[in-house]
Amino acid sequence: METLVSLLAYADGTSQQANAGSMVVSLAISIISLVAMWKLFEKAGEAGWKCIIPFYNLYTEFKIVYGNGWKFLLMFVPILNIILAFGMCIRMAHAYGKSTAFGVGLIFLGPIFMIILAFGDAQYQGPYHGFI
Repeated sequence: METLVSLLAYADGTSQQANAGSMVVSLAISIISLVAMWKLFEKAGEAGWKCIIPFYNLYTEFKIVYGNGWKFLLMFVPILNIILAFGMCIRMAHAYGKSTAFGVGLIFLGPIFMIILAFGDAQYQGPYHGFI
């Protein structure tokens, strides 16, 4: 029965319109996130173009946040990569002078908080050497 409903929705065209709309929204969020990451890299004294290259952008982000870029290799370890990603968001907030609560915002609403961090008054203060 569900297959019949999905076929009827596809024949009606509403599924394609919803898919196109979500693609446009997804593309817009991706472009805005890229621009925000470019700005964050520049605030940290790195070249903005480094955020475009896969793996190198992660290396550069770890260099900005942890002070050692080679720690990005730990992202390839299962389970540890999830913990490290959460810690990275909190450390990024601290590296730009924001609180742990702002880091939690980066975890759950990343693009929005990244825009605030990039285009707000936050200044890069160097790698955070705290607990997380």
